[in-house]
Amino acid sequence: MAPAFWQRVSADIKRDVEPAPRKPQVAEWPAQGLHATWIGLSTVMLSIDGFRILTDPVFSTRIGISLGIVTLGLKRLIAPAAPLADLPRPDLILLSHAHMDHFDIPSLRTLEHPQTTVVTATNTSDLLRPKRYASVQELRWNERAQVGPASIRAFQVNHWGARMRNDTYRSYNGYLIESGRYRVVFGGDTAYTENFRFIRTSKPVDLAIMPIGAYDPWIRAHCNPEQAMAMANHAGGEHILPIHHRTFDLSREPRTEPLERLLAAAGPSPDRVIIRDFGQEFHSS
Repeated sequence: MAPAFWQRVSADIKRDVEPAPRKPQVAEWPAQGLHATWIGLSTVMLSIDGFRILTDPVFSTRIGISLGIVTLGLKRLIAPAAPLADLPRPDLILLSHAHMDHFDIPSLRTLEHPQTTVVTATNTSDLLRPKRYASVQELRWNERAQVGPASIRAFQVNHWGARMRNDTYRSYNGYLIESGRYRVVFGGDTAYTENFRFIRTSKPVDLAIMPIGAYDPWIRAHCNPEQAMAMANHAGGEHILPIHHRTFDLSREPRTEPLERLLAAAGPSPDRVIIRDFGQEFHSS
């Protein structure tokens, strides 16, 4: 495996990162309504009546183990739809778990700000520099935090939290965000679970942010598109924003297959899948 790994690293060095097809105009979003854009992998910028939330921010070209000036790990296929410098400061950063493709230390260092709050999974805040944020709050499953106008509830998904082999004590979360008249689910990273049913109430979920990729051969840790659709339906999701595909080479399925299968799973209502490419925007008033 070692020669194959180094061959891949060598090929990655020579390969260019493709630019994203469009750049979202986040700074122009109105202060009312629900707005979202997909930056890449599990990084989504949300605005709920002007309150800005950034999920699992990963803006680095390469993710993995830092060896000083070099990072040993996977290289992006597609660049972020917008660089961090072009995005408004988030009021809240939501971190689902400590895996390096979701919890990118260089990105989080850049995002440090005394007016930004971080909500993260249990036993992960040691990876951050909490004093450089407004606050860093760890949530256990079914715990809530109030951040500005937003109520954040963590719930159990079907994944694992260890960043390295021996830190198995780290937890992992999905989140329900409730702010004003809007409800948003951030599924984080998950294999199929029935737990999304417990989110459902008489009030619909306006937006379900669901992972759809890296299931071949990792189906025990990641859901396939049909399962992502099922879990969004369990939660009562009206619109679905697919994430966790096309950004890094994490698995064996063809790059375009997850979205194609998700659209097929949507059946007669493909318009429920509201963002299909990097940098596309969703607006609901």
